[in-house]
Amino acid sequence: QVQLVESGGGLVQAGGSLRLSCAASGSIFSIRAMGWYRQAPGKQRELVATIASGGSTNYVDSVKGRFTISRDNAKNTVYLQMNSLQPEDTAVYYCNAVIQRYSWSNEYEYWGQGTRVTVSS
Repeated sequence: QVQLVESGGGLVQAGGSLRLSCAASGSIFSIRAMGWYRQAPGKQRELVATIASGGSTNYVDSVKGRFTISRDNAKNTVYLQMNSLQPEDTAVYYCNAVIQRYSWSNEYEYWGQGTRVTVSS
C-alpha cells in the first residue's frame, strides 16, 4: 500500500507564507512526478505545481513568482513553499504522485487526503 501524507496547512494573513509537505510511504520503486493541486470552495480542482524526478517544474500562472515546489527524492517528499499568499489562494491543497511500486509494475497516480490553507484579508 502507498500513502501520501500532507502537512503544513493552516490559517495565515494575506502576504504571509506557509510551507506544505507531502511524504510518500509504502512499497515504492520510483516516483516519476509529484505535484500539488488545490480546490477552492465551489470550484474545480486545479493544478498548482508539478516537479519531475529530474527536477523540472511547472506552475499555474497565478502562483508563478510566489510559490516554489521542490522535492527530496531520498525521502520521497515534495514541498510547496508559498509566499505572498492572497485570499484567492484559500483552498484545500492535495498532494499528487505518479508512483511505480515495483520494478515490474505499472505506474499509478496517488492522492493525499488534503490540507486546508486559509488566507485572511
